[in-house]
Amino acid sequence: MDMATRVKELTERYGRLEGAALLAALHQALDGRIALVSSFGAESAVLLAMAAEAAPDFPVILVNTGKLFGETLRYRDQLVKRLGLTNLREVGPTAEDLAVGDPNGLLFSKNHDSCCHLRKTIPLDRALAGFDGWITGRKRFQAATRAALPLFEAEGGKIKVNPLAAWDKARLEEEFIRRDLPRHPLEADGFLSIGCYTCTERVTPGADLRSGRWAGTDKTECGIHMTMIGTAR
Repeated sequence: MDMATRVKELTERYGRLEGAALLAALHQALDGRIALVSSFGAESAVLLAMAAEAAPDFPVILVNTGKLFGETLRYRDQLVKRLGLTNLREVGPTAEDLAVGDPNGLLFSKNHDSCCHLRKTIPLDRALAGFDGWITGRKRFQAATRAALPLFEAEGGKIKVNPLAAWDKARLEEEFIRRDLPRHPLEADGFLSIGCYTCTERVTPGADLRSGRWAGTDKTECGIHMTMIGTAR
């Protein structure tokens, strides 16, 4: 079955489901070969809670670039314990990758795209090799570049699912409150979209939530949502 047909089939079968029910259905339909890719950032707790509700052993992948905020790593530990997640898979660039591509750790200051490719896209590509699909936390309200985000899409021979695509900020906040979820410790300090400490700044009030990422450049995505899985090695 070609990927366009597969996306159409999944949309028809599961397009009316949402939340934990959708994740549980996909987990079963794909025999566990679907993973939630999470940054453990400012909005991540909602989707992680849904995955834990769907199945405590739902595969969760965190790409640790080696330049994440210490607050993010502590938040990761807090959420894993709080939600009872039992299948966290932390991946990142290998020592060999870094020796060749970023030996002094300063690639981010010279070429954002190359740094993201080395530290995020390549490790995620490897981590997803055994999966048929993956789940993202992207939402249409986050930025103009995500305004037309669908529930299901195909990329690089894999199904990509955006369960919160249609959610607005108010609904997300309601879910945080309903589930009594802890907040990322940097959120209160104005960091509303949180990636690497080298390339994340506070967001100006009223600006796009992702405007603090790679501020002052025309870069809007790290690359994992732009590069076809299977092409980066």
